[in-house]
Amino acid sequence: MAKFQVGGAIFDTEKAKSHWSEASDWNGSNHISRATGSQWNHEDLYLSKKGRYYVVRSSDIQGRQDEMEILTPWEAVAWLLLNDHDLPEDLAGRASVILPPISLFYSAHI
Repeated sequence: MAKFQVGGAIFDTEKAKSHWSEASDWNGSNHISRATGSQWNHEDLYLSKKGRYYVVRSSDIQGRQDEMEILTPWEAVAWLLLNDHDLPEDLAGRASVILPPISLFYSAHI
């Protein structure tokens, strides 16, 4: 559980409407976070009751405190796709803004 205050608003992870955990990949020795590229630093994405997406950054390194950042909807889409999550309804239409049509990748190699 974590609480953060930003611009007079309080963000409480326990009261979030939705929560997504980062994906990780095994590098042969450690699980590496896709969100951070680190085995020690981690991120979780939350959707507040008021519809704001925010990421909480935590660390396994002693003495580091959790941090929080409010994301734009496009940043939330990028985070969710990077971490292999389906997009919630309110963000589903925004993926096309971030991802070009697959045909662009193939036409360049034909």
